[in-house]
Amino acid sequence: MDRRKFLKNSTVAGLAAGSMAMASCQTSNNKIAKAVSPLNFKDDFDLNEVTIDMLQQGMKEGKYTSRSLTELYLKRIDAVDRNGPALNAVIELNPDALKIADAMDEERKAGKIRSMMHGIPILIKDNIDTADRMMTTAGAMALEGNKATYDAFIVKQLRNAGSVLLGKTNLSEWANFRSTRSTSGWSSRGRQTKNPVVLSRNPSGSSAGSGAAVAANLCAVAIGTETDGSIVSPASINGIVGIKPTVGLVSRSGIIPISATQDTAGPMARTVKDAAILLAAIAGTDANDPATNESNKKTQDYISMLDKNALAGKRIGIDKSTLDGNPDVTVLFNQAIELLKRQGAVIVETEFFKKTKDARSGEFIVLQYEFKDGVNKYLASSNSKVKTLAGVIAYNKQTEATSMPYFKQEILELCEAKKGLDAKEYTDALKKTLSSRGIIDEELKSKKLDAICAITEGPACLTDLVNGGYDNGFSCSSPAAMAGYPHITVPMGSVHELPIGISFFAGAYQEAQIINLAYAYEQASKKRRSPAFISDCKS
Repeated sequence: MDRRKFLKNSTVAGLAAGSMAMASCQTSNNKIAKAVSPLNFKDDFDLNEVTIDMLQQGMKEGKYTSRSLTELYLKRIDAVDRNGPALNAVIELNPDALKIADAMDEERKAGKIRSMMHGIPILIKDNIDTADRMMTTAGAMALEGNKATYDAFIVKQLRNAGSVLLGKTNLSEWANFRSTRSTSGWSSRGRQTKNPVVLSRNPSGSSAGSGAAVAANLCAVAIGTETDGSIVSPASINGIVGIKPTVGLVSRSGIIPISATQDTAGPMARTVKDAAILLAAIAGTDANDPATNESNKKTQDYISMLDKNALAGKRIGIDKSTLDGNPDVTVLFNQAIELLKRQGAVIVETEFFKKTKDARSGEFIVLQYEFKDGVNKYLASSNSKVKTLAGVIAYNKQTEATSMPYFKQEILELCEAKKGLDAKEYTDALKKTLSSRGIIDEELKSKKLDAICAITEGPACLTDLVNGGYDNGFSCSSPAAMAGYPHITVPMGSVHELPIGISFFAGAYQEAQIINLAYAYEQASKKRRSPAFISDCKS
């Protein structure tokens, strides 16, 4: 969750009072000198920027085994996450990772290859249940010791596909739904995750650890979760690809919730193809999540249809409001638009975001009600020592020095004060937010658009534990998030070393369409860059 949106959009005046005065991101037109990597860190990792295809080919040829890959990534985590730049992206390692890898190697020797994910090391976010020796805590000390009895449905899917679970990633505590003054990438259990591109900059939330880990080559691919911005924002800011699927394509059972209306898990990867491979692995119908009832009918072969010429003849909507703002960012976006044109796309001007303004005013109310309902249900059946949201709030107060040293829990308290899902305030707000579906559908239909395109997110903010996060000028995640529609971001370039992503989103279950458009853009632009682990942007 990118809770900064509510500082701009919420009608609850008190929420905005302390945070809107924060300084804007330091991304002026001043030239920034080349900075030096910290501790003279030499990044010569053997698996830097490798793709799933490359890893599979290496295992086929005997260059690698799943065990050797797992050992290399575990060493990489030790060198980069625990030491060296000390990213702090991984909150917990899986003690059974090598055992899983060995089992996948034995199957390969016997001629069994489960899928393109067979033997591939992966990290998942620490709000996803695993029935193993790892905890599931959403980064909260209140949930320490919570070891799930059952795998989340997507974890079952990953295991069935042959993936090797390396461990879990840190996140903004409670998926960034705890405080209006929070710092993204900080949790009381995992502490602060750094941005591997520029270490003083924030990795964005809430899937901060997953985004930083993929960018820094700590794993082949990772799983994040999003309610509004929590996959696409850290993907953009860490310079990787992120897909927020249609709500219902991927099961949410076994994932600590915020919103039954908006929550979804999704892939984070260094290439569009790898993200598509991972999406195919986790999609599926789950009896425990009614939203997935149509998913098997909607899942497509996202891989074989990838076409570097897919932009030709496609009509892409560009909201003219996105052409204003930080000039360094808008220059990149205008360059991207010209590239889209050169690839044969037809650019159509829209005023789409203005039309969704009223719908956005109801979102925070919806999330408060659904968070209380969903978290209470999750905790009641969990192995956590606290069983209710009220219990979490009480625990945090009792352990304030360690649980809440920088920011408090105003959002948790607001949620606890809400009544049930039959409250008129909730049903009215839900109707308002879901109107975003009709707005998107009508915009696509009336202008005959294949997708809408925008700047994903502004440049990474400085990490500031005292003042918290602040607005960086751009964000396009809310319309697709409220509608539950698919959204993909892919690297577009950088401003003063800081990555900027470009987004494509469309109607329900149009994953194949937007993945293909993003793939064609990626292949034409080639903007992904390995992080340099720069200590700071120097003037």
